Amino acid sequence: MLPRAVRAVLCGLALSGLGILSAGADETCLSPYMPKIKGQEDFVYVWTLGVEGLGDEQDKLVTVAVNPKSPDYGKVVGSVSVGGRNEAHHSDFTDDRQFLWTGGLDTNKIFIFDVHSDPGKPKLVKTLTDFVAKSGGVVGPHSFYALPGRILITGLSNNKDHGGRTAMVEYTNAGDYVATHWMPTDDNLGGAVKTGKYADGYGYDVRALPRKNALVSTSFTGWNNYMMDFGKMLQDPEAMKHFGNTVVVWDLISRQPKKVFDVPGAPLEVRCAWDDTHDYCFTTTALTSKIWLVAPDDKGEWQATEVADIGDPSKVPLPVDISISSDDKLLWVDTFMDGKARAFDISDPKHPKQVYEKVIGAQLNMASSSWDGKRVYFTSSLLANWDKKGKDDEQFLKGYAWDGKELKEQFAVDFTKEKLGRAHQMRFGAYSLYKSVAEAQPAPTVAEAAKR
Repeated sequence: MLPRAVRAVLCGLALSGLGILSAGADETCLSPYMPKIKGQEDFVYVWTLGVEGLGDEQDKLVTVAVNPKSPDYGKVVGSVSVGGRNEAHHSDFTDDRQFLWTGGLDTNKIFIFDVHSDPGKPKLVKTLTDFVAKSGGVVGPHSFYALPGRILITGLSNNKDHGGRTAMVEYTNAGDYVATHWMPTDDNLGGAVKTGKYADGYGYDVRALPRKNALVSTSFTGWNNYMMDFGKMLQDPEAMKHFGNTVVVWDLISRQPKKVFDVPGAPLEVRCAWDDTHDYCFTTTALTSKIWLVAPDDKGEWQATEVADIGDPSKVPLPVDISISSDDKLLWVDTFMDGKARAFDISDPKHPKQVYEKVIGAQLNMASSSWDGKRVYFTSSLLANWDKKGKDDEQFLKGYAWDGKELKEQFAVDFTKEKLGRAHQMRFGAYSLYKSVAEAQPAPTVAEAAKR
């Protein structure tokens, strides 16, 4: 159950026609198992929600040119629609970065795009429609995370009660089902140690810290809530009881849960440090506006500790997405309600300090930062039924330059004006990842090869 003060603030927001919650990721937040774009990215791929009455009304992968040397800089250069509105949400690459997996939280469809043959023109090459059946009842494919030869998918719900109890589902890069790993609950801890009040079985995001043989997962809410009208949900006392309050540390190799921690208030995105000597991860709680540190203590035992406030928690600014810099010195935190991007100095991970903030828009969801730390991109949409209403329902991709002191806007794409939909998660593309694509002549067709 959410604290009374939090519920009161959220209900007030609903009555004023505003919406909240959910989130995403970027180059410094990708799996450590995949190659990174350490120079200038050429494209941002935006996984976008279709809107009834706007354009073709379908979910789509939108490609925007973001290399300043491109004649199309800051412009949409392509989009691939996938059919219908599936509640487009998160995406990620395979470990070889050849394919981009994307998912729909409502229909449970998974769409796989070829991004290596021509990075400027992704192609939809496969659609998985049996995720629920293959996984044994998992609903809401959320985060896609690359492991060696595998894609690990976090679920948000299940097909029995559409509540928050869920699992992580493992596939091969080719799209074949491998295994389902259920989140630990009070009636089935799966060998995990419950350290506090909760073992709720909820899921949301996941990240790996290979040098510690660890996976860290977070928690949110089930289909009943994330597909409900926001105002209706806030006025439903039973619905408001069903938000996640846990972080789980798993054994990376065996995929077995080891420890369950109380982290109250829907811990969403999790990001782990990059330096070989930095064995810690951060998450933020959407409903209680806190930064939490998940790390081994002096005895090597994993712990979860609240380490900082985000804005004024009593006003529920709703932190949604976070992005860690590749040098582990800065953590970007987006807050949806006030549309602000905040930068925290995390040089001392136990004592993060806010050092910067800027209003990006009327509503703000995701932050994606470049590996070199010079560029940060932002998008706006959370969930179709939870975004703000009227003039505050801004839908955009915005690109900024960051000089270590100030964010300076370089371009903005109005997704509503372009009739594209609701801009959600971003992933980067670059020709430099596929030098053979940029340098080689087009491959011959089968017919052409036969003549040679």
